[in-house]
Amino acid sequence: MKPLLRISLCCVLALAGVSAGLCQQEYQEAEWPIPATTAAGTPAPWHFGEVAAVAATAEGNILVLHRGAQPVMEFDVAGKFLRSWGEGTISEGKVTAIPPESRAPDGSGYTVVYGPAGCHACGAHSIRVDAGGNIWLVDAAAHAVYKMDSQGNVLLQLGEKGVAGTDRRHFNLPTDVAIAPDGEIYVSDGYGSARVVKFSSKGEFMLEWGTRGNGPGEFGLPHNLVVDHRGRVYVTDRDNRRIQVFDSEGKFLDQWRDVGGVSTLFMTKDQRIWAGGILRSLDGTEVRRLPGNVGGHGTTVAADGSVFVAQLSRVVQKFVRH
Repeated sequence: MKPLLRISLCCVLALAGVSAGLCQQEYQEAEWPIPATTAAGTPAPWHFGEVAAVAATAEGNILVLHRGAQPVMEFDVAGKFLRSWGEGTISEGKVTAIPPESRAPDGSGYTVVYGPAGCHACGAHSIRVDAGGNIWLVDAAAHAVYKMDSQGNVLLQLGEKGVAGTDRRHFNLPTDVAIAPDGEIYVSDGYGSARVVKFSSKGEFMLEWGTRGNGPGEFGLPHNLVVDHRGRVYVTDRDNRRIQVFDSEGKFLDQWRDVGGVSTLFMTKDQRIWAGGILRSLDGTEVRRLPGNVGGHGTTVAADGSVFVAQLSRVVQKFVRH
């Protein structure tokens, strides 16, 4: 089949809502980043810690948030290393599962370990860049969300660092942050809690919703969230293997069942959602997918359309259209 025919047929199938292996050929993986250089001048791999998330900056570069020294690393889109920062910013705590037999009735399945049993910058969980170029970091183990400028200076903090809670001023192991087109802020307070919390653009508490469970508006683990141009909020309920959709006031609208344990969401400029390695329309229909069983813990799309996926296996994958 000629390339143009392959692409055209794939588009027809995607518009019809058909998932086909043929569509997977629209993307191919590219080597990324450019290898580091040893003292002898030879190439060397990048030794990331667990890569929790990726984000594209206003300048078009790629931020890599990993659980290691200098937890924020910046590369250009081709993979050239530019700089790193964030030492001392992210907590050492490590989120871990609670064995089923040790869980409280209707309690969380997750907790955190601190001290020597933790690991370097292991609180790193999510990184986002808003329309104004501000960088948002979620430190799950510190129960805090930070809005930063491009130099890493904190402009706004949500949650009290090091103090867990489920009130208006505290989080309990938060997982992600999303910024609506009007600047309002949504935080998935996920591992220790089971809710979404909404703030004004200035960080003032507005409302919250969600309880633990598997019914509409309930969560097993709200792990990621994004907001569309109409203000609808899409939340991965990872432990219940679904994505739930709400309006801006937390009213349940819809759910996409049986999508798997999705650990990453990204809203594209053309209002589609990368949910793991699958691109979906706003009604949940599959449009296309990345080759292989990509999954991932964080996703971003560069200005040239390249898709970057953060993997806890300590790598960043780059996929390009062909």
